[in-house]
Amino acid sequence: QVQLAESGGGLVQAGGSLRLSCAASGRTFSSYGVAWFRQFPGKEREFVAHISWNGASIVYADSVKGRFTISRDNANNMVYLQMNSLKPEDTADYYCAARYGSGHGLKPYEYDYWGQGTQVTVSQ
Repeated sequence: QVQLAESGGGLVQAGGSLRLSCAASGRTFSSYGVAWFRQFPGKEREFVAHISWNGASIVYADSVKGRFTISRDNANNMVYLQMNSLKPEDTADYYCAARYGSGHGLKPYEYDYWGQGTQVTVSQ
């Protein structure tokens, strides 16, 4: 069982930065791949980034590549999403999600555990 809790969202101007954190509980967290998804109003959740259990494999959505960086600290059960050069179209609720084992998933149904989400608003 893994429990996830996101933090770090807020209001930022276009071009600014935010770092989202995902705190996990569970002794076997280091065995889980973790992804960030985001959800726009009225839309399904979309994939943002994934990091494998050991950090060796990282995948980004094209829309965030070069601007966002995902990382993890297994010793402290944390996963981060550094978001730079933010745009108004990045405004969404951001969720972290975990799935056991190897391989990355691009769809929400491929993940077993979810946090409650954190809101990111990017103003013009």
